[in-house]
Amino acid sequence: MLERIQTVAAQVGAVVVGKQPQIKLALACLLARGHLLIEDLPGVGKTTLAHALSISLGLQFKRVQFTNDLLPADIVGLSVYDRDKAQFAFHPGPVFSQVLLADEINRASPKAQSALLEAMEERQVSVDGRTLALPEPFFVIATQNPQDQIGTFPLPESQLDRFLMCVELGYPDAKSERALLEGDDRRQLLSNLPARMDPGQLLEAQRLVREIRCAPALLDYLQNLIALSRRSPALSEGLSPRAGLALLHAARAWALLEGRNHVLPDDVQAVLTAVAGHRLRPSKGGSASHRARAELVAGLVKGVAVP
Repeated sequence: MLERIQTVAAQVGAVVVGKQPQIKLALACLLARGHLLIEDLPGVGKTTLAHALSISLGLQFKRVQFTNDLLPADIVGLSVYDRDKAQFAFHPGPVFSQVLLADEINRASPKAQSALLEAMEERQVSVDGRTLALPEPFFVIATQNPQDQIGTFPLPESQLDRFLMCVELGYPDAKSERALLEGDDRRQLLSNLPARMDPGQLLEAQRLVREIRCAPALLDYLQNLIALSRRSPALSEGLSPRAGLALLHAARAWALLEGRNHVLPDDVQAVLTAVAGHRLRPSKGGSASHRARAELVAGLVKGVAVP
């Protein structure tokens, strides 16, 4: 199974060049049954990464371009009256797919963003008094532009907390950018990608993640990190219980990607910024940039002894 996952990572890395750490984090997020938020400037490969992951994992996906006039029904679906049958018929929206690519999610209004809350947390939607299950596996991969750009709405904390990880791509290094300039068109590469896994194999990999062992001392380390985030004067609020579970699941997935059947403190530290960074708020306001988040996380790591 690990070889298959590594093949997926290699294939995605051939399309999104020079971003192996971010690709590995994204795979860990999906293996942990989490939702992924990719944020950065337009044009650095956020949507390409989401497409490459979906195709390589053999998942059915649909894309929704989030705009300020998007309505919840555009995501969930709506009931339309059928004259022939004299009744309303429900037409499923794009959320009924294994991967929903929410492109530029923070360009939609809070009302449209809220349509994803139930789907992301409970993997179901409620429509016309009925509860409809979503496909398995189900992921939301969202891209987000910087909040200081025109026409963006900041995601509320309740929405951010439902993303297991938030990763930033950044500009490519010189070697990777040269490969982009000299290589084939990314859209052409995506159209020729084969599926390296299928949904059944992905579900099996997720089951293996849940079997990764976590020693009591490691759980103590996790709890100490969470506790420090709640009492640190540098932070306005600490990590929630949901964030603690997300950190544990992500660390298990990272251990699997490292070829181990147990979690080490290094696994926790490897995913900590991606899992906790977008959930932390500095007590004195300040910047919400990726660098500022990384500094807050570094303070947590420095303040807790490694078992």
